[in-house]
Amino acid sequence: MTRDLTITEVRLTPILVADPPLLNTQGVHQPYTPRLIVEVVTADGITGLGETYGDTKYLELARPLAGRLTGRSVMDVNGLFGIDLAVDASRVEGQADAGGLRGVQSADKLRLSVLSAFEVACLDAQGRALGLPVHALLGGRVRDAVEYSAYLFYKWAAHPAGVPAEPDEWGPALDPAGVVAQARRLRELHGFGSFKLKGGVLPPEEETAAVRALAEAFPGRPLRLDPNGAWSVATSLKVAAELGDVLEYLEDPTLGTPGMAAVAAGTDVPLATNMCVTTFGEIREAFERHAVQVVLSDHHYWGGLRNTQHLAAICAAFGVGVSMHSNTHLGISLAAMTQVASTVPGLHHACDSHYPWQSEDVLTERLVLEGGRIAVGDAPGLGVELDRDELARLHRRWAADDGGYRDRDDAAAMRVAEPHWRPPVMPRW
Repeated sequence: MTRDLTITEVRLTPILVADPPLLNTQGVHQPYTPRLIVEVVTADGITGLGETYGDTKYLELARPLAGRLTGRSVMDVNGLFGIDLAVDASRVEGQADAGGLRGVQSADKLRLSVLSAFEVACLDAQGRALGLPVHALLGGRVRDAVEYSAYLFYKWAAHPAGVPAEPDEWGPALDPAGVVAQARRLRELHGFGSFKLKGGVLPPEEETAAVRALAEAFPGRPLRLDPNGAWSVATSLKVAAELGDVLEYLEDPTLGTPGMAAVAAGTDVPLATNMCVTTFGEIREAFERHAVQVVLSDHHYWGGLRNTQHLAAICAAFGVGVSMHSNTHLGISLAAMTQVASTVPGLHHACDSHYPWQSEDVLTERLVLEGGRIAVGDAPGLGVELDRDELARLHRRWAADDGGYRDRDDAAAMRVAEPHWRPPVMPRW
């Protein structure tokens, strides 16, 4: 039987998802963060799922794109990327990505962040139609499970008083003891074998002490520290010298390829990035200057799963490691991350994931982390199913929002508690 894989409908559902008060150098996560769920429906009634950022600027591009997909085949992924999206570059070029903390924004990165969700949805639909998992469409898996790292955050006990928010059972983590307690709980719940601390929040000596405490609590386990470019070159080198015996890598200690190259020249600690290498055009300078040793891919802003494979191949050719960056996301994105990660031969570092921090999801069953890993199955497509009741509930929250949460703004969320807060001028230390 020949299937009709013509796209007859595209559904876009913006939602607001609960987020704990996690701190970073820009501020604090809002009580709710926007995500966009994409559904691509074929003439045969097959529905493919995708997920990406849900801020207004993404919705403004996703809506006209959705209208232009009707009548196309879900098999025509190359054609999808040939569609011209009218991006108002003046709105994004040169601005810092304060929410996602993924370097400087650009019109092309915004475009790819939208297209990526549609690519994943088309691949999911293809897999469902053919009875194949997405990893088979990408050439086949090379591992049966994908390892993830515990993502540790400095955090408040709760969002500020008077701010509507969902209950948070995690408690505060504002010192080394709190960070270690958080790590222990994540390990107990999910079996993580490596740990990453989101830094750039407290003075470097305090974050250094937290990493030392983690090294004592989890001897021999891989540790990472990510201050999101908050440090000068001198501070970066000082921390690298103090923690060189315990760090798996130091992530984006300072901003920009020149700064990262200067740090790399002065330390043997590997440097990772999801800020100075975020597009294919940024690869050449960074690799020629030996500025980074690990690139943290993210299929959302690299343009999807196939581009993630292209990036991994380039990294392999230059002897640069590859792993995965994470932002606040739900199970559709995690399933997509897992599918493509299973196909990358040189993935030697555990991937990042915010998923344990998200108490809500739009799937009928949450993805399960066991031993810090997610098993790679052979179910068709992404192997996940949409919970339509939960999707509708989270969309109603978005539709009723009057708290300004439709666009993520960590600095604005911080000003609720500290009215004079402004994103710090970098380097912060």
